[in-house]
Amino acid sequence: MKNKVYITETPRDGLQGLKNFIPTKVKIELINNLLRCGFDTLEIGSFVSPKAIPQMRDTEEILRNLDTDKGNTKIAVLVVNETGGKKACDFERIDKIFYPFSLSETFLKKNINKTIIQAENTIDKLVELSNKHGKETVIYYSWGFGNPYGDVWNIDILAESVYKMTRKGLKYFPLSDIDGEATPKIIKEVFDFLTKEFPHADFGFHLHSLPEGSIPKIKAAYDSGIRHFDSVTGGLGGCPMTGKELVSNVNTLTLIDYFETNNISTGIKKVCLHKAVSTLSGIL
Repeated sequence: MKNKVYITETPRDGLQGLKNFIPTKVKIELINNLLRCGFDTLEIGSFVSPKAIPQMRDTEEILRNLDTDKGNTKIAVLVVNETGGKKACDFERIDKIFYPFSLSETFLKKNINKTIIQAENTIDKLVELSNKHGKETVIYYSWGFGNPYGDVWNIDILAESVYKMTRKGLKYFPLSDIDGEATPKIIKEVFDFLTKEFPHADFGFHLHSLPEGSIPKIKAAYDSGIRHFDSVTGGLGGCPMTGKELVSNVNTLTLIDYFETNNISTGIKKVCLHKAVSTLSGIL
């Protein structure tokens, strides 16, 4: 449907940077409330070293306590290596394995301590695991609209990488703007180019932004044919690797309100979402 969008709610991205550990039972309540809202995908946590991301050390317990009925919502976790991928494949409830990739080798080393070649090798292993266990590997392109670290970047380099990923059998590619610096103009240029070059692939938009700048960027992506969007209830999150932690994820309510105002269907049950907001308010 041209007038419908699909939202991935990412509490993992919103909660992981909070310094005080949130009790597991509270996270379970929050995520089960979100699970009833009708999101396309719900990224509930990650399998990474608890030394690196202590907030996510209870992802396994959360998975074991998810509501039995999750409707059509797909469950996702983030991993950064093959070990995390194997652990994800142990859980039947998991549908998608997210992997943070970047064409900025500087950022890759900062974020997951890998070169581009090493990351691509990891992707190969994750795809193999996913195919074997009935999961879907999803590659997130951090810095999908430029590169602040001085590494060479242009749309042709991005397109060449996407082509390589399609050859691996991947079909869905969310692009991230994690420091909020991408303009609506460059967002539209990138998505216009990619959707034309890869008509059989799907692209998504994972936006970090100050509240006042989010709507023009969402509109630019939508006008380019993008129908998959990420958000976080409460607008939490912000990448510590950028030095701009206050440039957080787009608030889910802001995203939904924009689409509903423009008669674009989201499929989200707002009554359920407000219950999740109430739980989150208790956390904060």
